[in-house]
Amino acid sequence: MRIDVAATLTVSSPEPATALLQIAVADPVAEQLTVLSGGTAVEPEEFEVNGARVHRLQLLAGDTTVTYSASAQDGGSPRKVSSAEWAEALRPSRYCPSDQLEGFAGTEFDRTLPRARLVSTVADWVHRRLVYTSGASRPVDTAVDTLLAGRGVCRDYAHLTVTLLRALEIPARLVAVYAPGLAPMDFHAVVEAEVDGVWSVVDATRLAPTRSLVRICSGRDAADTAFLSLFGGVAQFRTMRVTATTDGPLPAPDEAPFPLP
Repeated sequence: MRIDVAATLTVSSPEPATALLQIAVADPVAEQLTVLSGGTAVEPEEFEVNGARVHRLQLLAGDTTVTYSASAQDGGSPRKVSSAEWAEALRPSRYCPSDQLEGFAGTEFDRTLPRARLVSTVADWVHRRLVYTSGASRPVDTAVDTLLAGRGVCRDYAHLTVTLLRALEIPARLVAVYAPGLAPMDFHAVVEAEVDGVWSVVDATRLAPTRSLVRICSGRDAADTAFLSLFGGVAQFRTMRVTATTDGPLPAPDEAPFPLP
């Protein structure tokens, strides 16, 4: 199955600034990225950070429009969990303070369950516990804030899922993806956990089929996966449009952990 994705971002800056983009598909079949800043075409610099494709842009004063499109293919080999990834994905992080929820997780979940079933159980618990509410959370909210509030958006669902899994000593990380079938369409955040030595994805929001997700990047939490970060200046975010479509019917929903290529 072929999956076509696209994103258009517009920002306005009164002075030059540096931007980091993480919107490129991890393993595209074909892609195109164009940047027009202050009326001038800008060539992005691409480099890798922890396996993620990052593009650095030097924004000029005025409006900047970023246009990205790509095609990807479903299938592919599962991603094995390296020793370094295993260690990093067990540690508390900025938005996923798993050390604060160890006691809570230990009383809520049965650690003796098979790994795949326990991962699904945690994602299902988060799905039932939270109410998906646009605008309900702040950019600084951690998984503990989300647990207490009982509501949030995809990144909040992902942060709480990651935190509980780590509290149960299951390596877990956040993954930014394009998600065909998501409504309203946007960049999406899901979770990967270590199951039988490979990274396997679950989505506590249940808003899109996991088997048609397209990987952008992964990280400890949203601090590592932000689609746009600005440095050395100020800018106002104007507009964003994201699309993700398949060339056939969407896969059936599947709540079991799935190895995302």
